[in-house]
This record gives sequence, C-alpha cells and structure tokens, in this order.
Amino acid sequence: MLRANLAGRTALVTGASSGFGAHFAHVLAGAGAHVVVAARRVDALEQLVGEIQDKGQTAQAMALDVTDSAKVDEAIGSLKAVDILVNNAGVTLSKPFAAQTPEDWDFVIDTNLRGAALVAMAVARKMKGNGSGGTIINIASILGVRQGGQLSAYAVSKAGVIQLTKSMALDLARDRIRVNALAPGYFDTELNHDFFQSDAGQALVKRVPFRRLGQLEDLDGPLLLLATDASSYMTGAVIAVDGGHLVSSL
Repeated sequence: MLRANLAGRTALVTGASSGFGAHFAHVLAGAGAHVVVAARRVDALEQLVGEIQDKGQTAQAMALDVTDSAKVDEAIGSLKAVDILVNNAGVTLSKPFAAQTPEDWDFVIDTNLRGAALVAMAVARKMKGNGSGGTIINIASILGVRQGGQLSAYAVSKAGVIQLTKSMALDLARDRIRVNALAPGYFDTELNHDFFQSDAGQALVKRVPFRRLGQLEDLDGPLLLLATDASSYMTGAVIAVDGGHLVSSL
C-alpha cells in the first residue's frame, strides 16, 4: 500500500453508510485524516464513526441527501474546511431500457450525476474560499466507458461523472484544486455478493482477465495516490481498477 500521511487534513466521504464509502472512510482515517462521513442513513454512519474512533482515529457523521441542493450547501457550509472530497454517493437500477419510467431515470441520474455535481460545486467553493486548494475524487465506474445489460441509466450517469471530472479539472486547476476519478470494475460487496455466487455471476467473473472480483483493499492504493501529494501533478485522470476488464474484448 502507498505510504500516506494525511494528518491535519479533513476528508469528506459521501455515500459512506456502507460499501465503498465506508471502506474509503476507514482508509483515509487510517492515513491520519479527520473524516466526515455523510449519507442519509445516520444510524449506519454513527456505527462507522464508532468503529473509526475505536482505532484511535477521528471522524464525525453528517446527514446528507446529495439530491437536495439547499441541504448540500448547508451541510458543507457547516464545515470549517474540506481538503479531500471522495464523491461516492450512488445508486443503481437494473431494468430493461424500454421498461424504465421517467422516475427510474431520475432516481439514478439525480443521485449519481446531479448529486455528484452539487456536492463538488459546494466543496470547490469552500476550497476556493479557504485559498488552500484541495483534491476531489469522483467515483465513476468502468460502465462509464462500456456497457452492461439493463444498466442504461447507471452507465449514462457514470459516463457523465467521467466528463464532469475532466471539466472540473480544467476549470479548477488554477485554484490548486485537483480533480480525478476512480473507475472500479466488478467488486464483491454486500449489495452484489449473492449475484456473484450465482451461475450468471460466476460467468461474469470468468470474463475478467484476472479471473476474480475486486476486493475493497484493491482500491486502497489508488485512493491514497489521489488523496495525497503523491499525485500532485495529476488532474483530470480516470484510473480504472478492474482486473483488466477494460482492456479485454470480452
């Protein structure tokens, strides 16, 4: 793992109540950052804060609905500083395109793309106001550049996150705000564990060149690279962590 020292820095992680977000919070806290964990499920956040504090690290919980612009501005405005943003809040929906409703589309796009933009705007304004710069890490997906069946809204939202990352990187460079993205492939999480135990899931795993799913720890090095000064000359980059899936023709 990349050696990292984030002491004295505040990291905000959205969508931190489970999965990637909760893991990212542990990694950043372990590197010395004070971590603000944000999500709608405050009970899960409080448990996460307790786990981090039990390790002698620091964290606080913050209720946040990334689709509500007023509440986003209020929540981020309450923080003294944000040095690192991990823009992770996201949802998915598996449904054939012709069967989707406008409400289905809005559910995914409003959280994954509009919500990511709202949080990034508020954090960028705070970083600019403090004059200290910072780093924003948007969580995209390999489905932002390739397709998966019955995941059209999700794929479009993550393609938007990739373009958002590049646009933000250009606009914010002179403010010393670096903006990069992680694009995970298929990972074993609590949300998809049962699927990957099925025949269909196992068939998908066989299409990954590494012939295995990603484990959360596989994201630690890329996350810390982007969160620390080790990536001080990187902005607008999208790092795939996918076991070779994007370079495969399968």
